[in-house]
Amino acid sequence: MPLQRITGPNQVSINGVVFSILGGVTSTVASLYPGKVVIGDTSKDDEQRVSKIIWNDWRGGQGIDRMDESTDIDRVWFSTSRLRYKRHHVLPALVTTTADSGVSGDFTIPVLAELDEAIYAPHGTGIYKYDATTDSWGSSLHTLPVICSDAITAMVGGTVYMVFAHTTGYTYTTDGSSFTDDTEDVEYMTDWDDRLWGIDTSGQLRWANVIGTWTDDAQLQLPDNYATDLFVHRDAFGEPIIFCMTKVGLFAHDATNQRFVKTELALPHHKDNGKSSLVWLDAMYIPAGMGIHKYVYGSNSAVHTLVGPDRDHGLPTAFRGNIVGLAGSHNDLLAGIDSTLISNISRGLVDGSPMGSQITGVATPPIGYSSIQAWDGRGWETKWLSGTNEEGVTAMLATSAHLGYRLWFAQNKRVHWMEISEEIINPNEDNNEAYASSSETWTPWFDAGDDHTNKLALSVRVEAQDMSSSETIIVSYATNYSTATWDDDTNWTALSTITSSGNTEFLLPSSTTPEGVGFRAIRFRIQLARGTTTTNTPDMVSLLLRYRKKLPEKLSFSFTIDMNGPFEGNTPSELRAAFATATVSNTLVEFTYRNDTGDTRNYWVDIISPQALEFTGNDERGQTRVVLAEP
Repeated sequence: MPLQRITGPNQVSINGVVFSILGGVTSTVASLYPGKVVIGDTSKDDEQRVSKIIWNDWRGGQGIDRMDESTDIDRVWFSTSRLRYKRHHVLPALVTTTADSGVSGDFTIPVLAELDEAIYAPHGTGIYKYDATTDSWGSSLHTLPVICSDAITAMVGGTVYMVFAHTTGYTYTTDGSSFTDDTEDVEYMTDWDDRLWGIDTSGQLRWANVIGTWTDDAQLQLPDNYATDLFVHRDAFGEPIIFCMTKVGLFAHDATNQRFVKTELALPHHKDNGKSSLVWLDAMYIPAGMGIHKYVYGSNSAVHTLVGPDRDHGLPTAFRGNIVGLAGSHNDLLAGIDSTLISNISRGLVDGSPMGSQITGVATPPIGYSSIQAWDGRGWETKWLSGTNEEGVTAMLATSAHLGYRLWFAQNKRVHWMEISEEIINPNEDNNEAYASSSETWTPWFDAGDDHTNKLALSVRVEAQDMSSSETIIVSYATNYSTATWDDDTNWTALSTITSSGNTEFLLPSSTTPEGVGFRAIRFRIQLARGTTTTNTPDMVSLLLRYRKKLPEKLSFSFTIDMNGPFEGNTPSELRAAFATATVSNTLVEFTYRNDTGDTRNYWVDIISPQALEFTGNDERGQTRVVLAEP
């Protein structure tokens, strides 16, 4: 039906009926500004009409794309900066790449192993020892029959051995210079009860208390090539036993009866289930794709938790992949992630403190950014990120070899290392740590709890320290879920480079036109960079956004209806009945007092608390005070 029009003076139309009014119509904006909100540091609340969000605690870690303001203020979407501190946001540790081994051709470094405080790395099938003094790998010490699948350093019969398993047998040494090959089939290894244990591709478990002499034990009742790792952890009674992880779940070794018993941790079949499983602190950590199952045995019970970097919202597409190894350090569980398309190289990874896995695939160009992720029990942090078009991580080892507590890892046919710490150190108190040259952090999308409400970003304030012309911070912003890729400036608006310590405030969009930037959702990118001094890092203490909400305009109207006589063919009684019908309507009613051919001033309203003054008896005359409001 056509919308109503009012052409005469002192008239309104309500629900299709024209009424006479006394005087004019009073209109009021009914959509009021909401009260201010402070998210983060609630002490920064000195303004009455401006809301704020303050980021100064990043310890919740990565994995939140769109934030819930009540729980996610300490989270980021992705970051290569260090996130372990409150009121400190600094560069990550410097990664040092060791010398090229000189090995040519298509090969991988499948494991890293340690013997007598020295690092050994098979480059393909050749075993090499690292010389930290000269930064060199020397010449091959021994040639393995095939690429190895696992490695372990363990004491057997009172002698410490470094052992490489390679499915066709195993190779061992006691001094790192003389190696012996044995044809006893071993794929994964562990040590328990003063013996070396190994399981072969058929699932046969065997042990040796003298290297070279093996005794068969339990048989895994699964098809060939179902075992994915072998390790030791306590059982439900607190006693250490052997566990075998498989493509379909976890099996416990019953030493008394020489058998494997299936545990309650049963998983859907997947070729990568449990590769490089690890015992760290009080629990087993079992990877599967990008997920990690944390499994803790207790008395007659077990607790299972998913803690992988795929929790919450996961990671951005460019950083997703497969966990190909775990390593434990004092502060972190470290996960090596291969984010490339799997190449045609067979990648075996080490067990225990090193990693254990083997992956094969088809030849395809690498994509994505491989990484090392770290879990401290609260959140995930990126320790290292590869370049583009590089191979993924293939081995990791946390050790104090070569006079420093370091994480060693193999990637892109090279061995790298970074310093790790036994403790959490305040950046202000550590002047000797070497930092990477740059890092980047993306906050989650922030919508102030309402994606449908328009907001206005007024300014950004950054508190920083240890700044200079070389140690810099650049903050950029993006709005309304615009797409962006890593290391790409598309869809980001950068603010000026910060080079001075203290507070720096940026009016938006600029100091010359500080009218604000409208947004439904906003996120920030924080880029840190240092100069040539490796022990320097810029330090962002906090990032503060000042904004206000702007609700859509909703109007209310008030006036007095005159029912003291007939009007437009309706008696006072009929006018009163028509108004009562509009008042009790369960739907909104149409209201206008204009002759607007554009239909922009016809409103759909509720009638709110009308107040009527009426005569009595048979006299239907009177007047009614009315308030109408848009919902």
